[in-house]
Amino acid sequence: MKNRISNILKDVTTVLLPISCFGCNARLYRGEVLLCTSCRHQLPLTEYTFNDENAVDRIFYGRINIKKANSFLFFTEIGIVKNLIHFLKYKNQEAIGHFLGDWHGHILKKQGHLPKIDFVIPVPLHRKKLKKRGYNQVALFAKQIAYHINATYSDDILIKTANTKTQTKRNRLSRWYDNRSLYEINNGETLTNKTILLVDDVITTGATMEICANTFKDIEGLEIYISSMAVVP
Repeated sequence: MKNRISNILKDVTTVLLPISCFGCNARLYRGEVLLCTSCRHQLPLTEYTFNDENAVDRIFYGRINIKKANSFLFFTEIGIVKNLIHFLKYKNQEAIGHFLGDWHGHILKKQGHLPKIDFVIPVPLHRKKLKKRGYNQVALFAKQIAYHINATYSDDILIKTANTKTQTKRNRLSRWYDNRSLYEINNGETLTNKTILLVDDVITTGATMEICANTFKDIEGLEIYISSMAVVP
């Protein structure tokens, strides 16, 4: 009886305050969270694993010393994934990160191709940007992955030391020269002989991940894996 009343109240609330799908703006119904069933089924999952070679691996060949890379979704200039990332980053919809991280983490656990990961580390924001936005858009995504693969989430190991403007329109090489000293390691000794999963929102040229991964280059015995919410095909 209690559950029935609760469901009725939820339905009444939905009528009074309709919650829209972040993909198509249609009203969500009971059991649907953030995306309607149709949009959820349309999400372009990469189906990349940490076992077989994939297109994300190839982005980093010859650039950084990592063990393996993958990404959850394909990102295109028009589509559901772009809407989700936009709402996550700029519209205070942090729950999207939790939603995607829970889904991706569950898949990673089920696949079983990752080795034992000691730390899941999100690509950090500078403290000024973090204060302005109120949250790191990668945080909940990374936390949920850490939960599913039984790893420690840590957002105080990799630190961004300078605040920079968006540079998505610039080429990879110029970005690398401008950003190579933007990150530093805090308590790096805790990572000796450990395995980490470095996590970001969208991988385009791979420049940000390259810079972050290179920041760890002097830590003995450290193995680095990479993942992201989405990758540009």
